[in-house]
Parts: sequence; C-alpha cells; structure tokens
Amino acid sequence: MQQIVPVILSGGSGTRLWPVSRKSFPKQFWPLIGQNSMLAETALRAVGENFSPPIIVTNQDHRFVVAEQLREAGIKNPRILLEPAGRNSAPAIAAAALLAAETDPSAILWIMAADAAITDLPALHRAIAQGTAAAQAGFFVTFGMKPTAPESGYGYIAQGAALPNLENAFQLARFIEKPDAAKAAKLITDPKNFWNSGMFIFTAEFLLAEMERLAPEILKPVRAALKSRTADLDFIRLGAAFTDAPDISIDYAIAEKTEKAAVVPAAIGWSDVGSWSALAEIGPKDESQNTALGETLLIDTKNCYARSDGIITALLGVENIVVVTTKDAVLVAHKDHTQDVKKIVEALKTRKRPEADSHNRMYRPWGFYESLIHGDRFQVKRIVVLPGEKLSLQKHFHRSEHWVVVAGVALVTRDAETQLVHENESIYLPVGAIHRMENPGKIPLTLIEVQSGPYLGEDDIIRFEDTYGRS
Repeated sequence: MQQIVPVILSGGSGTRLWPVSRKSFPKQFWPLIGQNSMLAETALRAVGENFSPPIIVTNQDHRFVVAEQLREAGIKNPRILLEPAGRNSAPAIAAAALLAAETDPSAILWIMAADAAITDLPALHRAIAQGTAAAQAGFFVTFGMKPTAPESGYGYIAQGAALPNLENAFQLARFIEKPDAAKAAKLITDPKNFWNSGMFIFTAEFLLAEMERLAPEILKPVRAALKSRTADLDFIRLGAAFTDAPDISIDYAIAEKTEKAAVVPAAIGWSDVGSWSALAEIGPKDESQNTALGETLLIDTKNCYARSDGIITALLGVENIVVVTTKDAVLVAHKDHTQDVKKIVEALKTRKRPEADSHNRMYRPWGFYESLIHGDRFQVKRIVVLPGEKLSLQKHFHRSEHWVVVAGVALVTRDAETQLVHENESIYLPVGAIHRMENPGKIPLTLIEVQSGPYLGEDDIIRFEDTYGRS
C-alpha cells in the first residue's frame, strides 16, 4: 500500500479560545483535550506503517515550539515548512503538495488542521482508507462529519450521488456557509448534510493540476517561493514570493470549483474545538454536567465549564456559563455566546492591550520567561533555560540586569569574562555589557532577573550571535 503523507496546517491563532489561546501561543500548542498538545495529538493520529513523516506548515514565530512538541511526541523526521506570512490554507497546501511532488508526484496527501479533536481513531482510519481509494481514483476528497447538534459555528457539506466502485464515497453536491441557528436546525434534519471538517485527501499531482487550471495565481508565487527556499536549522523557509499569493482558503480556491469533488461521510467524534462551549461538550463531566479543570471549586453549579491555570476559581449557584482563568486574564461568558469571544480580543486590540495577543509567559527556543512584577523603571522576570540551551550574545542600551540563580547552574558571559553562577548566587550586568546566559547542566536553569532603567522594552536588544538564527 502506498504511504500517505500527513500535512498539518498549524498557522491559526484561535481567538475564540481566549484567554488561553493567543497569537503568541495559540490553541494548537495547548493540551486542551488530553496530556499532549493538540498539535502532538494530531500528528500521532498519522503514525504507523501506512504513513510517511508529516509535513507541517507553520510560521517563523512558532517554529521552535512546533519542533519541540513533535520531538516530545516521538514524531520522526518531520518536514517543517515556514511561511514568511500567513496566506490561508490554499497557498499553504500548495507549498506542501509541491514539496511532496518533488520526490513522488503521485503522493497521497492527507490535509488536516492542527487543532481538531477526534475521539474515535479506528473510525478515522477507516474513513482515511475510503478517502485514499477515492483520491487514487482521481477525486478531491473532503470528509463530512455526521452532525450531533445544530451547530452554527461550522460550514456544511451536502452529499450527492454515490461514486461507482468506491466504498462510502459520494459526489459533493454543494458547500453551505455557516448557517444561523434556525437554518442549522433545519440542515441537520437531512441525513445527507454534514459538517465540513476541513480535512482533505488527494494526490499531489491532482491538486497541482487543478491549481494550474483553476487557481494559477496561487500556484505561480508558491512555486517560486519553494524554488527559492532556504534551510534554516531543521526548517524549510519558503522564499519571499510566497507573500504574493492571494489570501484564500482551499475551499474557495479549489473545492468549490473542481468537478471532481467527493465527500466521505464519517462519525469519528470530531470537533474543531473552536469555542469554549465546544470544549465543554467533549470534556469530562461531573454529576451536574460540569467540566472543571485546574484549581477550581464548583458549588450548586450546573452545566458549566471552569478552567484555571493558576489561582483558585470558584463558581457558586450558576448555570450554563464558562469561566476561564489564566495568570493575567479572566473570561466569564454564557455558553450561548462563546462563539463571540473574538469580539473581546478585537476590543482589547483597540485598547492596545498586550493581553489580546501575548501571554504573560513567552516561549523561546531556549525555554521561556514570564513577568512577575512590572514597575515604572524596573521589571522582575522568571527565566527558565532548558538543559544545553543558551540565549543570544547580546547587549542593551537602556537597562541593566541582575540575575539571581534559584535552581541549576548558569554559565554567564559578561564582556571578556565567563563564570559559573550557582544556586543562591547572583551576577550584575551593567548597561551596555555584552552578555550571554547558558545552561551547561542536565536540569532546567531557573533564575530571577531584575531589570532597571528608563526603557524596558523587548526591542532594546542587539544580538551579536544567536544559536537559533534570530537577528
């Protein structure tokens, strides 16, 4: 059997799951439905003798998070494509198809988002086998999910006539845009209507031929971008021409135009985890139909979703609400309004609040840092450096820093000298000092950094050398 190439799209920001999901660390990197991140869960669905190593399409800001989470999940030899700018699913898929076609034009591509939940893996793999047969017969295959509720947050697919000599494969009659509640309720009364999962299967050569015919304005710049690609550590960085591709989904570019669109209906426990109410539907429940995760306390409460990543969050005498607590933000919403959480993000952006896009904890290829106290001319941070990793060789023009090691050992460069700083020891870095911190040990290095000066922005930095290729 020809192996399937999984293609995972990991470029979304997931604003409807704010305050957990933000641009700096979106929902696919969080363990929202299990022990692994959603990206890792997605990749692990495509492991085995029937599957080749995956192609992941993501952006520069998340490249190290993607690589590390795949490594932790045991995913071998992934190819990570870096987009210079987001251009929706059609250009991303075109890039993956062109890359796969270089070694095998007949490669079977299984396209999936990095942030969907699927609970029935045997049913998924049966559907993939059926879709693969249809793809090899020359079809652009979509997967229709059997609706379990009149969901207005999903687009729908209408099933047409059965395709001859193919199991559980049908002509795709039409796409239906996200309906209002009344239309959604009517749609699910017809057993031939399905949720549009956003998963696809087709061969690379078929997709590229259809793009050449139906969307050459996408294929031309993407082909140029792949031709001018560069190697960036373990990543494949697409060329600047990628930004000339139109911002368009694969549905609009190809699926709705091709005469060879097919649908494979499936019931696999699928959810796009696009809202807190969707997470509440698939989360563990108590006897009062509550889902409670983290430091939570629920009393006389029914049908609620509560999550806390930090301080104790208590609910008393309420029903049908969502409460999500992070270290720097709290969301309280009625379950019926969780599709509109993105309005909060838009309002925060209007007010220029950093909480719209950024978490208090910021991840870097060497580890992470988080702000503990922010004053007028000083800031206190906790910094964690992973074993064997190191920050860039750098200097600041406007701030001095004082590092106090609280766990592990730091190897510190300060101008012409280097020294080991052990637990309960500290070192001072004056304004303008060229410095670097690295972790030579086998356990994470944790330190408290006190910054002081007239300007404490992250852009006050000059890098002289960086292991991770940052400028």
